[in-house]
Amino acid sequence: MGPMNLYFDVRDIFRAPRLALSGKKIWIFIVGNLAGFIAYWVFTYLSLAMSGMALSDAIAKYGLYPCLYGNEADWYSWVTYFIGVEAWILAIYMACTAVSRVTLKQLKGNDFFSAGDAWSYVHKHWHAVVFSPVAIGLIIAFFIVFAGFFALLSSIPYLGEFLFVVPYVLYFFGSVFTLYTLFVLFVSLVYTSSIVGVYEEDTMGTVFQSYSIAWSQPWRVIAYHIILIPLVLLGLEILSWFWFNAIGFINYVFGCEWFMAGKLSNMASYASSLVCPAWICEMAACVRNCVAGCLGCSYSLPSLFSTTCAVPTSVMSGTEAIAGVVLAVSYFLIGLSILSYGLSIVSVGETLMFIIFKKKSDDDDLLQRKDEDELEEDMDDEFSFDDDEDETDSDDAQEESPDDGSNGDDSGDSDNSDSET
Repeated sequence: MGPMNLYFDVRDIFRAPRLALSGKKIWIFIVGNLAGFIAYWVFTYLSLAMSGMALSDAIAKYGLYPCLYGNEADWYSWVTYFIGVEAWILAIYMACTAVSRVTLKQLKGNDFFSAGDAWSYVHKHWHAVVFSPVAIGLIIAFFIVFAGFFALLSSIPYLGEFLFVVPYVLYFFGSVFTLYTLFVLFVSLVYTSSIVGVYEEDTMGTVFQSYSIAWSQPWRVIAYHIILIPLVLLGLEILSWFWFNAIGFINYVFGCEWFMAGKLSNMASYASSLVCPAWICEMAACVRNCVAGCLGCSYSLPSLFSTTCAVPTSVMSGTEAIAGVVLAVSYFLIGLSILSYGLSIVSVGETLMFIIFKKKSDDDDLLQRKDEDELEEDMDDEFSFDDDEDETDSDDAQEESPDDGSNGDDSGDSDNSDSET
């Protein structure tokens, strides 16, 4: 199967929702989000315990979604909390890199590149994903410290005025470069996973590519995201509609009075309260309405089946409570798959953008470029071909050696017969 035919322009961005709708890509983000969320959950409750809150009180107050904000805490509690936040962010970045790699292979026509292969690639190249934005941040910090040093020199009496006005042009260009590097930092945060996943760059190469994109493609970065963000929202809306109606259909069938009736109502209500408490539902609805208002549109997709059971709830038994906790795990994974699909659209879209940028700026078709996996396969084929040639030569030599010996014996016999004569 050959590579996919791309237009290498804005039309390719509209492929993102369809390419992202892949069980492999969504599963990669589910794994990454789940690992990051577990780390966040543990570190956040640890920070709450450091702040003096009892663990039982913290779980009763926050449940599945703890947060340190709104609590008085010491600096080490905040450090612990932000370690958990950073762990979740890094897990998402690693998943983005894996999905970018899978997307590249898919665009090249290789649909057999597995999620395990993608994670192996991330394990090999994670340094560039982590340290590229850090390197750009250090560049900004260096210029700020450098400016502070000269500002300190400018405070010297009499001489300081001239130390400010004489090199003022240098200060100006340094300030411009610092502001430009801030934009490069934003570009790096957006495209680092795609650069590493597609172009196989190290830290310095990723920093260079970030500067190149920020310099040569700034308007495409903005314009393409104006298209990508509504596609992400539309994809999330459609997938969540299917997911919620599927849950509603299950409740409609199993919650009938002839079947589980009130038992399902108890389990579903308890599981929903654990996974989606009222404040999360209100926040999601508020964000949805705000986004729709910003886009200047209002829409409502009709539900075929309600997620609530028709039979009212009753007193919940112990087995129903345990079953409700198990059901909450399924609800949580379903909700996580919706979030993962949105992140998958973003990751695929950024990957397509980077491929377009390289084609526009360097006339480099990354779908025709051999990646490191293909180069390793070619090297293995060459080695196996050389081994086959060596084996063939040795077999030929072994076949020739008996003939030579037999000829020698024949000549020896003829000499003996001549001597006897």
